[in-house]
This record gives sequence, C-alpha cells and structure tokens, in this order.
Amino acid sequence: MTDIAWIELALTAARPQALGALLRYFRDLDTAEEAFQEACLRAIRTWPDKGPPRDPTAWLIFVGRNSGIDAVRKRSRNDPLPEEEAFSDLSDAETDIADRLDNSNYRDDILRLMFICCHPDLPATQQIALALRIVSGLSVAQIARAFLVGDSAMEQRITRAKARVAKAGVPFETPGAAERSERLGIVSAMIYLVFNEGYSAGITNPDSAAFCDEAIRLGRLLLRIFPGEPEIMGLLALLLLQHSRAGTRIDAQGQIVLLEDQDRSRWDRKLINEALALLDKAIRHRRPGPYQVQAAISALHARAATPKDTDWQEITMLYGLLEHIQPSPVVTLNKAVAVSKLEGPEAALAMIAPLAEKLDGYFYFHGVKGGLMLQAGQKNEARQAFDRAIALANSPAECAHIRMQIDKLGAVTPPAV
Repeated sequence: MTDIAWIELALTAARPQALGALLRYFRDLDTAEEAFQEACLRAIRTWPDKGPPRDPTAWLIFVGRNSGIDAVRKRSRNDPLPEEEAFSDLSDAETDIADRLDNSNYRDDILRLMFICCHPDLPATQQIALALRIVSGLSVAQIARAFLVGDSAMEQRITRAKARVAKAGVPFETPGAAERSERLGIVSAMIYLVFNEGYSAGITNPDSAAFCDEAIRLGRLLLRIFPGEPEIMGLLALLLLQHSRAGTRIDAQGQIVLLEDQDRSRWDRKLINEALALLDKAIRHRRPGPYQVQAAISALHARAATPKDTDWQEITMLYGLLEHIQPSPVVTLNKAVAVSKLEGPEAALAMIAPLAEKLDGYFYFHGVKGGLMLQAGQKNEARQAFDRAIALANSPAECAHIRMQIDKLGAVTPPAV
C-alpha cells in the first residue's frame, strides 16, 4: 500500500471522532472543519517521513486544535484570545468527557456527533445532508446523488444548514434520552443513506463498500442503545440482507448482475441468518415501519432458493403496505416490477405512467420502463427509454448494462416523424 493510500484510510477512519472533538472545542462547524482539514494536510506532509503516530485520532485533534486557535487569532487580528473558559466549557481530559456521556452509555463519538447534527431546529433534509457531510465526510456530489438533486442545490442546502446552526446558536451538547428518541428517525435515515451511497458506488468502486460496513457498524451501535426498538432491528436487518449479496452484484468483467441472475450459493448466509433473526424479533413487536417492511421484502428474496421460488404475491402486498406507510414514487416503481411478475409488463407500465414527470431524472425509472417495454414488444419505445437511461447513468457499468438491453432489441423500425 502506498503512503497516500494508508494515510487516506487513517484520515477517513479518524474523521468522525476527531471532528467531533474539534466541534466540541470550537463550537463552530466551519472552524472545526477547517481545523480538521489543516490537520489532514499536515499529516500528508509529515507522516510519510516520520511514520504514523501511535494514535492518529489524538494527533489530528491536537494539531487541528492548535491550527484552529491560530486561525482564530488571525481572524481576531489584534484582539486578545479569549480565556479558555470562554472558548470552550469542556475539559480536555478523556476520562472527564467519557463520564459526561450519559453515564457511560453513550460513549461513541461518531454516534453522538450524528445526534448533534440531527438537531430538530433544522429541517429534516438539512439534518441528513449536514450529518452526511460532517459525520461521514461524503462529498457534496455524493450526497446530492443520494438525494437525487444537483450538486449546487445540495451545496446550498448544506450551507443553509450551517448558517442556521450558527444563527440559532444550536447547542452542540450530548442530547439526553428523550431528545435521542425524538431524533431517532432522522439518525436512522442518515445511516440508511450512508449505506445506500456505498451500495450504489460499490458497482464501480470497491472501496465504497467501506460506507456499507460503517453503516452496519452504526446500526449495531444504535440497536445497543435502543434494544427494544423494532424499526432499528428492521433497519439493521435490511442493511445486512442487502450487504449479503455484495459479492454477486458484479461479474468478473465488471458488469452488473441482476438479482435474478446472481449466484445465490455465494450469498453470505451468516449475514442473512442474523438478519432473519432480527426481523423475526422485530415483527413480534407488531409495530410495522418502513425499514421492517423493506427488510421483509429482502428476506423473501433471501429465502427463495431460486428466482422462480420468489413469492411475488407477498412482495407485491408488502410494497402496498410500504406505499401506505411511506408513499414514494420510487416505492411505486418497485411495486410495479413485482406486479409485472404476476400480471405482465402491460399492467406494470400502466402503474408507472403517472410517475414519468416525477422520476424523469431517475436512471432506474427509465431502465425499468425500457425493460418492461421490451417485454411487451414495444421496441421503439423501449429504445427511447434506454437512451434516456444511458444519459442519466452514474457509472460505466450502468451504461454497459443498458447497452446490453439495447442489443436485445435487434433491428428496430424508426418511429414515424
């Protein structure tokens, strides 16, 4: 591994805890981020020659704190630096910090930082975007892709969130038990989006699987804090089921392998069994939620020995329940795929027709539409849908997959002008 490669891994791993500590110290998101970035630059300059420090996170906190203080001095020009008590009301002793964290039941810096960013004073979309940027260090482009919006729109959203935090004087304190419960939904959504980013990007970048591993780790931690919450059980079960298929989603040539064509003998049965046990436990609570329903759908796929054994009737019913609990055009799109297995492509096409305007910028909508039209023999329309999908593809692998579908069209009569 090259110097830059191992340094990048170390910085990525240390980011949440180091940034959390700097945020507690400076009480300002921009200052904390700038201090962390400066510490990272110094690490890149010094670590290759001197080797990694014994504790990279502590090193980054120490260097970042000093850098941040220097930056504050420069901005203050000739004004004297405030007293330590005015600058931060938290001591530097790690044992003191640990004692303050909910009587040792809330020690994880990363999860605490998630709850801090997911503050109720911010709109839900800004909470998730800010947490994705601050906690996991995702780029603006990555977050924008997760939200299906443009990069500039997401940049503005994150900027507005930071400005609102600064203007409102949002306290960056560890929330109590009641506040944590109130913010549980938004934190769960952030974990889900972190996983999805790794799951989607993993098609072309195997390193992105680290996001999936991190999301699962955070999900396990969240479940330890809320052991009786069925939706957290459902969330973790869903992530485990999705991740169990990671090794079969791409073939040796880097081509996308659809679920029905995957080698099910290579699915990770250990993850599947853990997920099924979690899901069964969650269902016994009789409080269904969107994560439990999605996990139940994934479980039906996992339990099917072959594609023809898939219970599409049950999957269609579950998507109907998900539409009722959490209405979304993407949910309807997925339901249409299940309906096509039972009633044929024409019925599915009728279901997705009203979604055209809302999902016009969504790659998978046009891919599904083209596939259904291909099954229905509507070759000219299928080609148009596939052409639109290629224009919206996020990776070469997605483009290659759509081109394979176009190859199935054969000679097509051009549409009348």
